[in-house]
Amino acid sequence: MDKIAAPDAFFDTLPIFAKFEGVADVENYRPLPDDWALATADIVGSTQAIEAGGYKSVNMAGASVISCLLNTLGRRDLPFVFGGDGAMVAFPTAMQNKTRDALAAVQAWVADELGLTLRAAIVPMTDIRAKGLDVRVARFQASDEVFYAMFAGGGSSWAEAEMKAGRYRIDPAPTGTRPDLTGLSCRWNPIEAQNGEIVSIIAAPSGSDSQRAFRHLVADIVAIAGEQERAGHPVPLDGPGYSFPPKGLAIEAAAIAPKGRRLWPKAFILGQMALTTISDKLGWTIGSFDPKRYKNDVAQNSDFRKFDDGLKMTIDVDAMIFEKIENRLKAAEAAGVCVYGIHRQDSALMTCIVASPLQRDHVHFVDGAAGGYAMAAASMKAKKAA
Repeated sequence: MDKIAAPDAFFDTLPIFAKFEGVADVENYRPLPDDWALATADIVGSTQAIEAGGYKSVNMAGASVISCLLNTLGRRDLPFVFGGDGAMVAFPTAMQNKTRDALAAVQAWVADELGLTLRAAIVPMTDIRAKGLDVRVARFQASDEVFYAMFAGGGSSWAEAEMKAGRYRIDPAPTGTRPDLTGLSCRWNPIEAQNGEIVSIIAAPSGSDSQRAFRHLVADIVAIAGEQERAGHPVPLDGPGYSFPPKGLAIEAAAIAPKGRRLWPKAFILGQMALTTISDKLGWTIGSFDPKRYKNDVAQNSDFRKFDDGLKMTIDVDAMIFEKIENRLKAAEAAGVCVYGIHRQDSALMTCIVASPLQRDHVHFVDGAAGGYAMAAASMKAKKAA
């Protein structure tokens, strides 16, 4: 999908920071315009789905929200964040009707094809600011071609809570409705830990009066993770591995075509993977497509760490680094600075949005393979309840 310049472009006007430590710097953030809104969605009962072994489907559902909205709105410049079992996309309210239809369609697809319930809502910025909250956005440069949005201000968390309470709800479209999921892909194998364990971490401030101390905490956690090689990046430099046929073949085909029409999409995916595998092993290029460069771009373009009203990281760390991070979080929680959740597993999962293999701006969402962010969030929720 080609990028379309728009008079209401916001994300492309933001200052860029390339060192992740910048997520703790308030100067990197700018307020989302008043005439924008948040489209937010998540899986109902994601913990139970994960425990039943369905986390690949849960991840695919979360990524499908981003894929559908970017495709339907024809915009690659909208701020978004992937949350494991859900996602959020900011958009101009002039596009509200298209956004509503896209969210309704993707809910129907998730129910039909993945057997999961996706709830969704659209929350206007005017309502968020009326509550004394804000949505501020920063632009982090993950690689030469890919930028990810970071969110602060408390507004996105409030919007998610409102959605879960049943407010601002978008009803699903009739069964059989298909969203535009062009580019949605899940071909990579689980990525095994190389340093010790794959650790998914969520840390959020305990209250508005702890913001300054929380920023110091974020800087400390990022610095500790930075002691690990490549800051604990779970994706190898030469990209993740894949099998033939890819384990996500059925789900990817379901994103491309309806039931009864998936033979040719599956054949196309298999042919593409076979050609890529052969050319990768023999060191060939296919026209302008270089499989080795592509796999390297996959690693560089991955969102293994982010900020969405709190720090989220899925990192590959050894026992010493993990202990340092956990001890720092425990001390901060005891001091009333934060509440946090951690989930540990042996591998990570990747879900992708690839407009074209010939373009280098493909994005890759990383999460823990055994629950990741959803289980870390469940742990944090249990602490808050207690």
